[in-house]
Amino acid sequence: AVLGPLRGDCCQARNFGHGSVVCVCNATYCDSPGAVKLPPVGQFLSFLSSKAGSRLEKRQGQVQENSTGAALRLSIVPYQHYQKIKGFGGAMTDAAAINILSLSAGAQDQLLRQYFAPEGIEYNMVRVPMASCDFSTHLYTYTDTPGDYNLTSFTLEKEDTQMKIPLLQKAQALSPRPLSLFASAWSAPAWMKTNDALTGKGSLKGQPGGPEYKTWAQYYIRFLEEYGKYNLSFWAVTTGNEPTAGEMTNYSFQALGFTPKTQRDWVAKDIGPALHRAFPETRIIMLDDNRLLLPYWAKAVLSDIHAARYIHGIGVHWYFDKFAPADITLSTTHHLYPEYFLIGTEACAGWTPLDRGVTLGSWERAEDYAHDIMEDLNNYVVGWTDWNLALNPEGGPNWVKNFVDSTIIVDQKQDVFYKQPTFYSMAHYSKFLWEGSQRVGVSYSQRSSLESSAFIRPDQSVVLVILNRSEEDIPFEVWDPAVGFLSASAPAHSILTFLWQEGLRGRRQ
Repeated sequence: AVLGPLRGDCCQARNFGHGSVVCVCNATYCDSPGAVKLPPVGQFLSFLSSKAGSRLEKRQGQVQENSTGAALRLSIVPYQHYQKIKGFGGAMTDAAAINILSLSAGAQDQLLRQYFAPEGIEYNMVRVPMASCDFSTHLYTYTDTPGDYNLTSFTLEKEDTQMKIPLLQKAQALSPRPLSLFASAWSAPAWMKTNDALTGKGSLKGQPGGPEYKTWAQYYIRFLEEYGKYNLSFWAVTTGNEPTAGEMTNYSFQALGFTPKTQRDWVAKDIGPALHRAFPETRIIMLDDNRLLLPYWAKAVLSDIHAARYIHGIGVHWYFDKFAPADITLSTTHHLYPEYFLIGTEACAGWTPLDRGVTLGSWERAEDYAHDIMEDLNNYVVGWTDWNLALNPEGGPNWVKNFVDSTIIVDQKQDVFYKQPTFYSMAHYSKFLWEGSQRVGVSYSQRSSLESSAFIRPDQSVVLVILNRSEEDIPFEVWDPAVGFLSASAPAHSILTFLWQEGLRGRRQ
């Protein structure tokens, strides 16, 4: 039995001449994968997205009792257990909120459904900047009054109360499960900093344990309290966005420098105890910077018991991943500190000077996403967070003109939004890998350019994601000892997600 795309759910494709297509959505129409039901035991579902234009195209197939004789066999190894998944999502920046709110009410609703609803791609994580970042229209913090060590002037801005918070509340209402929000700060107020500015090279005045570091910890608590008044609670906070940026001379946008040692001591003396007292359920994610810094940064912080006791995870950004092999950064860190989770906290396309800004319909960028996520997952990462949830066709707004790409591009003039190929890269993981899914082994019968990652979900079904970045169609079969053989082919430049039930034999193993 083979099913094509369900009627009414087809991508309204538009080609801008960049290798593949975007899917156009408006207030009344948007292609949706729909809620996915498990196929009966003995059958499997596959979902295909490709450079040729397929977008989560659904097929149903029969599991065979005998091998199909394909030269390439991928065997599921269910007794090889690795990390459990936390989830996938994106960031509700000021820019994302401005773009979403620029649409009509109907189109706004469609966009949020695409990300958070059961018929969408089921994001369960959102990163929330604390005050302004480069993807804001102006520079601000919540306490810009010099010398206010008691934070009596601390107030959320209109970007929070009129933009980000209402959208986060809507997203939560659409999601059948609680969203895991995590907060990252870009800079402390200028008066707390050595350079008296939000941008450029600068860190907190004084030393960890001193008044500035204590106040900066309290600033986090006040942020969580204020958001709590709107019924938004946070799963985690990070120790601050890209601490190395604040160590760079003339850095162009908001940054706050920490060395591994000052981050370690700030956690041990200030933010750790403060958060533990006020919000004991909220986790601390250290680093929130490029994996190039691992395992060095993790060793410096986690070898100190006073800091390590307050930390739960290590956040990584995807920039410069090509220069930082996953095994010697991520896997090495996992094996040194297995009790701390690794999580992707930021990624975007179009950030390099040679390939800047929005490219509508780029399949190359979709493959970069799909590959990086898979490589991360195959090296103990538990989740992956995209950067801006939506940007305009220029790749902004961004007050310093640091324009980049996004999975959704909003064209306010036409009241439409474009779902980029990268949106579907995210979907192949986010929609199928529920929180609590556990990665298991995959073995190959021969060398292949196919990349893969397999998981057993809490409902005992199996998810297998396949990426083919080659120019060739590659036929293969999957062998799951619990159910049998799945016959398949990965078209050139495609992403495939397979889903099947283990059945009774699988559960007895």
